[in-house]
Amino acid sequence: MIKPGNKIIPYNPELKEKARFLRKNSTLSEVLLWQSIKNKSLGGQFHRQVPMLSYIVDFYCHEIGLAIEIDGNSHEDKFLYDAKRQGDLEKYGVNFIRFTNEEVKQNILDVLQALEQKIEELK
Repeated sequence: MIKPGNKIIPYNPELKEKARFLRKNSTLSEVLLWQSIKNKSLGGQFHRQVPMLSYIVDFYCHEIGLAIEIDGNSHEDKFLYDAKRQGDLEKYGVNFIRFTNEEVKQNILDVLQALEQKIEELK
């Protein structure tokens, strides 16, 4: 397995425009989480809607290779796709942590605590 260590994962350049669109049209859960993790507030620099391989992850910290995914209703019937996507990216050393829309909206403090623990684990 390749360890990210602040390296950029290759990506399909055609995804840049879609990633830009997703950043401009974030869900409420993404906005709430972004407000809490931007500006290295948890000790790492996260980026939003990051193209990787032929996928886009919701948030990614290059320094520690951590992807954060917020799963909403659209993910309920995409379990196999999400599992393949995660497996493909894990081969590049990407670690994942997942939260549901509801967790972010209703329990943001628990989400941030879980994120802090995961970040410490990966440092």
